[in-house]
Amino acid sequence: MRTTSRLCLAIGLSLCIATIASIVLFGHLGTVRTAFADGFFGPFLPLQVSTVPSNGDTTPYGLAFVPKGFPEGAAISKGTLLVSNFNSSSTPGQGTTIITVNPKTGQPGLFFPPAGAPTPPPIGFTNALTIARVGLVFAGSLPTSDGTFATAMPGPLDVFDGNGNLLKQLSSNELVDGPWGMALNDRGNTAQLFVANIFDTMGRFAGSITRLDVLMSSSGITVLDKITIADSYTSAADTAGTVVGPAGLAYDSFNDILYVAAEGDNAIYAVKGAGHFTSEHHGKGQVIFDDQTVLHGPLGLIFAPNGNLIIANADPAHFPPTTDPSEIIEITRSGTFVRKFSIDPNSGSAFAVLINNKGPVSQFVYVDDFVSNCTIWNLPFNAFGEGDDNSQH
Repeated sequence: MRTTSRLCLAIGLSLCIATIASIVLFGHLGTVRTAFADGFFGPFLPLQVSTVPSNGDTTPYGLAFVPKGFPEGAAISKGTLLVSNFNSSSTPGQGTTIITVNPKTGQPGLFFPPAGAPTPPPIGFTNALTIARVGLVFAGSLPTSDGTFATAMPGPLDVFDGNGNLLKQLSSNELVDGPWGMALNDRGNTAQLFVANIFDTMGRFAGSITRLDVLMSSSGITVLDKITIADSYTSAADTAGTVVGPAGLAYDSFNDILYVAAEGDNAIYAVKGAGHFTSEHHGKGQVIFDDQTVLHGPLGLIFAPNGNLIIANADPAHFPPTTDPSEIIEITRSGTFVRKFSIDPNSGSAFAVLINNKGPVSQFVYVDDFVSNCTIWNLPFNAFGEGDDNSQH
């Protein structure tokens, strides 16, 4: 009886989300009809894929699609979805895996650690997960020594090749200390990495944003310049979420504006000129949205195809308890609330959200941290309208 009830609830929620997601994120009723018509010939309901690998890791934090132009012959290929895990089977902040998901079939696999590699020490992969088309994967880490918020440590930004081999770790020498979120301005053989830090170089709580200007190839990375472009964000230990601080980042390269989901401040900021600062420390940027009745510790942040911002509420204990379910929020870039929808009746489940709008099938993806899975809506080609490979512009 309980299983049947839960199945009915899941189907009901899926259909509700389908309607809302189609109308909200795809822009107009004609697109909804196209998407639903396609469902007549293909799967109607979304894929719901467990993100728990064979070692039992839980709590998916990061999402990233392998972009067009990624080198052929690697363990991952264009369109593959990567999902990083923060927790081990029993301990927060000690996850060690990044899994792969085929977004068309839901077939899972393992990207890191590679087959035959020894079991790595606790890593605690975070929301900071991006992929450069030259052939590199960037994954932030914030491990704990004993699984409690009191023992969170400033992990590095790991750089992997396309086969899951660790090439380099960017840490304090590069002003990277506990990367909680990041954005990539991919220019081919060069790039700008925007990294949201929980700690300072002394290991103290101090929320900041670092920009790294780098040279890249499929075999490595060279840091040309490093600079702190924003700081003074609230950063602290959290009993529910391990830490809070600056998290999801979305970079608009055309207007040179970096949008910051400041989890500890419960606000969304815009840092103007982020890609061209030559002097350090520019404060938090401009507040564009801080409605305390809507935001509950914003963590994930991306651009919607219509140019708006999509935010995942993390519901940390840092704020007064909320009876709201786990929600994804949409606002305009000028700070006008548009709408919200729930992905789980429990709080503390919406950690990451992602849109891929290239290839024969478009995808809208979010993780449900409460049950450690990701939900993938496969939609007709160009259902989102024009977009960008890494959803950062």
